[in-house]
Amino acid sequence: MQRPTRTEADPESTRWATTHFAGADLSDVRRVRRAIRVAGAMADRTGRSIPALFVRRYDIKAAYNFFDNPDATPDHIQAGHRKLVGDGLRRPGVYLLIEDTTVISYPLRRPIPGLGTVGYTSRGQTGFHLHTALATRWPGPARPGPGGRRPVLEVLGIADQQYDVWPPRPADAPYRRRPPARKPTDPPKVWERTTERIGSPPEAAGVRWVRVCDREADIYEFLRSCRRARHGFVVRAARDRIVVDPATGRPDGSLRGQIATAPALGQFDLELPPRPGRAARVARLSVSAVDVALVAPRRMGRVVNATERLACTAVRVWEEHPPENVAPLEWVLMCDAPVEGRDAAVERALQYSARWLVEEYHKALKTGLGAERLQLETAGRLFAAVAIMAVVAWRLIALKEQLRSEPEAPAERSGLDRLELEVLRRELGRPIGTVREVALAVGRLGGHMNRKRDGMPGWQTLWIGMLRLRTLVEGARLGRDLRFGE
Repeated sequence: MQRPTRTEADPESTRWATTHFAGADLSDVRRVRRAIRVAGAMADRTGRSIPALFVRRYDIKAAYNFFDNPDATPDHIQAGHRKLVGDGLRRPGVYLLIEDTTVISYPLRRPIPGLGTVGYTSRGQTGFHLHTALATRWPGPARPGPGGRRPVLEVLGIADQQYDVWPPRPADAPYRRRPPARKPTDPPKVWERTTERIGSPPEAAGVRWVRVCDREADIYEFLRSCRRARHGFVVRAARDRIVVDPATGRPDGSLRGQIATAPALGQFDLELPPRPGRAARVARLSVSAVDVALVAPRRMGRVVNATERLACTAVRVWEEHPPENVAPLEWVLMCDAPVEGRDAAVERALQYSARWLVEEYHKALKTGLGAERLQLETAGRLFAAVAIMAVVAWRLIALKEQLRSEPEAPAERSGLDRLELEVLRRELGRPIGTVREVALAVGRLGGHMNRKRDGMPGWQTLWIGMLRLRTLVEGARLGRDLRFGE
């Protein structure tokens, strides 16, 4: 008797991969089908090596051939996914475009053709810089939730992603702790390129895009590019600046001097996630705001309009009474829109606190998907593989936010199919009826203790639990297909 053929990825993963990769801008429909197959396998067997994604040797070789094709660039591979995200961004609502740059490095490998220098340590690491703009829907106006948690976001996906390679460091060049200063002849920074690549929001009423960035984006030219493209912005200030009075245009001291004298508008609690060397905690924060106008900086080799001014609002968020032996938190946020009253200032602070989501995303890409464990031998192959991994990593982060957004919804809306839910119930020996119970059950498989004080499991625990659940489901499918005694 012929045994039924078993697919490499379960139907739910295949459907998901088809949705997000069927629109890939590849010249041959067979490459589109291969992108779908690889993405479905990565979603089904998250974190495994390329050879471990497939059973058939043919599929392994076909995946390597796909990565090696010059047509398989990140922009082409992600074209369908980014179009879905772009369509979502044009519906009425407020959207945060959360941005950050991370380093994808391969420090223990021999030089890889097409990659460059990352880092400025004596190790001379090889890799590339990955800049991601995650699109999320802001449920504003919003306030801190229970325990000072930020609002739950709907994560639409990757609005833009750029793969930057820096030239290799010459063998006789001195090592630097920081990258060299930008030259006037350098191309626009990645933040300004993102503005150009994303374009402007529709002029229809009710659509607003807000760029949320850390201190690396505190660049006058970037803020100006946002203004010209009709993007809002909430950017953490990295340096002090000369400011002028928005009404008179006369010098009005420094940015930090102005914001330091502004009275507090009120206070709020905010949950701070754990960071290296810092435990998670809830901070009691004060907020203030002041209207300022920034002066265009003088840069070598550039003509500056002496009358140009960039009006914005500076919001200060600070901790007046931090715990003992804990450095107080303080942010100065540059915002495009006026801030009137405590609630508006708190909302800007909450929007900036959502920036940690892109850090979690990059960690999911590198730790969960294993982008830095790839053994591919050229930059083109690495970029193609990472481009697919990047969309799968978004799926992990979106799942976590989805589980937080509808905790009491039926379990069937958790994203798991019927067999996965049944296996989960049987493995834990208890009924699972809601999305919250699904999250706790999957987290338990990943090592979460399910104690009240532990809170909900994070994406890493969910990822580990999902890997174990996938293994159990695969065993269940094999057992169902086997015919003993035949």
